[in-house]
Amino acid sequence: MGIGAGIGIANFTFDDARGFWRWVDLCDNGGVDSIWQSDRIIDPVPNLETMSVMAALAGGSKRLKFGMNVASLGLRNPVLTAKQCATIDVLSEGRLLPAFGVGSALSKDFSATGTPTRGRGKRTDEGLEIMSRLWREDRVSFSGDYYQLDEATIAPKPVQNPLPLWVGGSAAKAIERTATWGTGWQAGIENAADVKPVISAIKKRAAELNRKIDDDHFGAGFSFRFGRPDEPIVQRYNSLLTKRLGREPSGFTAVGGVEDMMALVHEFRDAGVHKFILRPIASGTEEMLAQTRLMVEKLIPAIDALNITN
Repeated sequence: MGIGAGIGIANFTFDDARGFWRWVDLCDNGGVDSIWQSDRIIDPVPNLETMSVMAALAGGSKRLKFGMNVASLGLRNPVLTAKQCATIDVLSEGRLLPAFGVGSALSKDFSATGTPTRGRGKRTDEGLEIMSRLWREDRVSFSGDYYQLDEATIAPKPVQNPLPLWVGGSAAKAIERTATWGTGWQAGIENAADVKPVISAIKKRAAELNRKIDDDHFGAGFSFRFGRPDEPIVQRYNSLLTKRLGREPSGFTAVGGVEDMMALVHEFRDAGVHKFILRPIASGTEEMLAQTRLMVEKLIPAIDALNITN
């Protein structure tokens, strides 16, 4: 039951592509478990397209695993997405961590791509089944409300067998999807109190379906900064988070030193979380490198030590 730490990015805060690859190299050689890219298309804030990042990391890193945090399957064709994931897993020699959710009805990604929000939950349900089967079966026939397949196959298959399938979302239907098709669950912007009942519900439902999701495949994340709470960048971040959440961002960020961050790690661990996606509060290449370097040198060893003491 390993406890591990990956790093997450949403906005493209680097000065240029060279800065991004310097950061990837630091993560790749610094003991970071994985990189997780958020999924946004229509947004005035710079960010990268998640599947393109997965493909780039397949060739631009050697050890790192990488995944989406999380990709909207309500927006994507599952056959094409299954093929993309299989290709990336083959070319990375088994380092892809696919993660999917429904996608927000408020996202402009749907209207901008001509994709209806209505039915996106059912499309996701069908898509999860289709992808899971295409990754492991040679001939897949499927007749659904949105997708139909007649003895379809993709080759080569993913290197990982089975290919992990992380599912996001905390609603009742998301719990059902995770229990039915997921090999892992990934929280959104939620604190420890939010995720605890979701993890319990997923485990209970999976057991009813005669399935088991490993304890170390329940993940959550929080933002961190080695610094002071009164720094302008932290205040701006908390202000934006408060506006987005509609409540004070208590339990969502850790600012200070390792002790402050580990206190939040312990809260999540007590709620059933074993995989962490840590998001640096930083702006620009040098700040991202500095915060990630401190994570590598100080925070990851403290998290890794939990595997020894437990």
